[in-house]
Amino acid sequence: MSFRLIALDVDGTLLNDEHVLTERTIETIQAVHDQGCSIVLCTGRAPASTLPILEELGLEGTMITHNGAVTLHADEHGQTIVNEFTFAVEDIEPMLAYARREGIHFDVCTAMNMYIERIGANEKEMYEKFLISPKLVTSVSDLSLPLVKFTLFGQQEVLDRVQTEWEEQKLYGSLRMIRSGDLFIDVMSPAANKGNALKALAASQKIEPDEIIAIGNYYNDLEMMAFAGVGIAVENSPEAVKAAADWVTASNNDDGVHEALLKYCL
Repeated sequence: MSFRLIALDVDGTLLNDEHVLTERTIETIQAVHDQGCSIVLCTGRAPASTLPILEELGLEGTMITHNGAVTLHADEHGQTIVNEFTFAVEDIEPMLAYARREGIHFDVCTAMNMYIERIGANEKEMYEKFLISPKLVTSVSDLSLPLVKFTLFGQQEVLDRVQTEWEEQKLYGSLRMIRSGDLFIDVMSPAANKGNALKALAASQKIEPDEIIAIGNYYNDLEMMAFAGVGIAVENSPEAVKAAADWVTASNNDDGVHEALLKYCL
């Protein structure tokens, strides 16, 4: 089988736990790209913190960001939004009130910017790790811009409780809530997921699902892994994600992306 598109999750998949791209992985991805295969980063990150990864790979092209809520093209001329799934700040007011009352950190994102109401040492460290520079505002409720993602950041046991309560109360309304990491809960448009974004991108480029490999590590990767002809999970994925995969490669700390591309593409 000749593959034409490789969809790669970033954190926990492409990058190791130190948020580093290894030379071996870079060389392998470049070799696959040189064969004419498109490399598409599919991440929960914002465009601003995804672009440096694309540049480190020595590539340009399309990125699926904000867990599928924003697809954009990046080249030497800048970044152009190809597709986005948005909602209004009014849609998340019940969740904003809950997070403020419980003292849980949150941020809201437009396609290109992130907004927060407060920041502590833990949040500052997290944003720096992900190369994010959020804008501090008095109240995100005053934003009249279309939003693409609302995120909670906190301790795993706290977010486990929040996830359970919000699911019981359907506090997210018509929006979609997903767990994008142990320390993160994301709320987005119900149409926004990596699978839908990848499907739209593939259709625009006349690429069939069986010409696609998708590699991920978490629950927010399941839709794109299911859409792709070959869905691959890294070894460090939760058991449910590995069970849904067509194949399990090495962990993100053991160059799992390199191993998978070596097996299927080189």
